Amino acid sequence: MKDDKVYLTLQNGRQFVGKRFGADGNIAGELVFTTGMTGYIETLTDPSYYGQIVTQTFPLIGNYGKISADCESKKPWVSAYIVREKCDNPSNFRCEQALDDYLTENGIIGVYGIDTRELTKIVREAGVMNAAITSKPLKRLDEICAYTIKNAVDSVSCKEIEYYGNASGIKVAVWDFGAKDNIVRELVNRGCYCIKVPSSYTAEQILNLGADGLMLTNGPGDPAENVKIIANLKKLAGKLPIFGICLGHQLFALAMGGKTKKMKYGHRGANQPVKNLETGRVYISSQNHGYEVLSSSLEGVGKLSYINANDGTCEGFDYPELNAFTVQFHPEACGGPRDAAFLFDKFIKNVKDGKYHA
Repeated sequence: MKDDKVYLTLQNGRQFVGKRFGADGNIAGELVFTTGMTGYIETLTDPSYYGQIVTQTFPLIGNYGKISADCESKKPWVSAYIVREKCDNPSNFRCEQALDDYLTENGIIGVYGIDTRELTKIVREAGVMNAAITSKPLKRLDEICAYTIKNAVDSVSCKEIEYYGNASGIKVAVWDFGAKDNIVRELVNRGCYCIKVPSSYTAEQILNLGADGLMLTNGPGDPAENVKIIANLKKLAGKLPIFGICLGHQLFALAMGGKTKKMKYGHRGANQPVKNLETGRVYISSQNHGYEVLSSSLEGVGKLSYINANDGTCEGFDYPELNAFTVQFHPEACGGPRDAAFLFDKFIKNVKDGKYHA
């Protein structure tokens, strides 16, 4: 029931007591935090959060309600949602319903009244861990420890081919691993005709589309689990211009013989600084990922293009001989700064130049 006492139990045995909003029920998931001050609708509807219990570090959430135009997919994908304080009386001219009602309607469990600052500090120190939300105090940690995110990409990808934009435009195949809608919007706004295809598509099926370029999207889960996608990417490399974002960046690196590893607590939020190694310029970016590409594993394959200005991790890689480039951050920026939107223009230029290296 609404506002009933609810218990958040972490894998390490730490327990928090809060109050329930959104849907009823109990659930387990991977506990992560995101630092965005705005953009909670984009966070909720980002498929990359599949299987995760998301904590907002900003204390007040829900002040502008739910706005359909801000959604990044057809529904929220988080397993559960934790906030310090929820707003029951949103005020915005675009507001369609309260956050509480939106979560209830979509079966998403919410918790409020928890010290999210303390919770975030625990994750920062100990690293990402599993957690469970229950109506009664949880005494056994077996189920929490055993939880794993499975079939993530298949679960969030579109199930059939979708078309967007003007059919006379530049034809871009969008390989959907859990794409945020604004990736397609950015391409369509630049005159592209987007053909979004399921993650199960093969290299042959993608080539048969007759596309001028290939977009590898963001998505959830461990990139190394996507063995079939990686094998198909090996066949596609060099056959047409490629641009990869987030999971797409990781998958292409794996296809090129690189390696990935899970980060301690990842990068999630709209304030991550990335440095262009060629120009030295720093951009503020939107990010949502728990894995990183080990740039040292790609030596001799391409060129490291961006690093995270905070921790030095790989944020981008160029593959000039294959007419491909990938970035870990989100140039479509929903929600977040638009510093890196020019990368879509770079991709369009690569497509138009038609520098194939098959």
